Amino acid sequence: MTDKAPLRIGLTGGIASGKSTVANLFAELGAAIIDTDVIAREVVEPGRPALEEIRAAFGDSVIDSDGRLERSEMRKIVFADDEARKRLEGILHPEIREETMRQATAAGGEYQLIVVPLLIESPLRYQVDRILVVDCSEQTQIERLLARDTETEEQARRILAAQVSRDERLAAADDVIQNDGDLDYTRQQVRALHTLYQQMARL
Repeated sequence: MTDKAPLRIGLTGGIASGKSTVANLFAELGAAIIDTDVIAREVVEPGRPALEEIRAAFGDSVIDSDGRLERSEMRKIVFADDEARKRLEGILHPEIREETMRQATAAGGEYQLIVVPLLIESPLRYQVDRILVVDCSEQTQIERLLARDTETEEQARRILAAQVSRDERLAAADDVIQNDGDLDYTRQQVRALHTLYQQMARL
């Protein structure tokens, strides 16, 4: 008899919606977490092929004096130019997908959360059994972006506009966690879904 594959939950949400907070709450309950943001940082480490491809596509201005990706410069370029963003995604996404599925296969567990900020636009959505959306108001996202990255409001709005709309994410969701600021309420929702996912994984 072969071992049953873990239930795979794709966790997504707009930028600054609180995906990491929710993932950490699930991790506290013992869920296996595969975070594509972490993987995205790993695949552009110095010496990795993706970083050299980025340098060739965008020039030395996106590489800092230590030979690492200059993230703030890269962000300015891709959020001001759709073609540049698509070019960067074309370099990164295949590498991220391959490493994500390798980690998911190795992680095991009853169920897994695969954290993918752009899940709705990504082929990874077809590798998961359910989609969990972390949702909050656009105003909350903007306030968090301004506090976190010291972006201008105009820049913050450009970043939001580059992602799929809140309505599109919610339409794709099997489950939703509201995360507008009350951590205790967020924790309650996580606990309820943890129980649900354990039950589903055992069916």
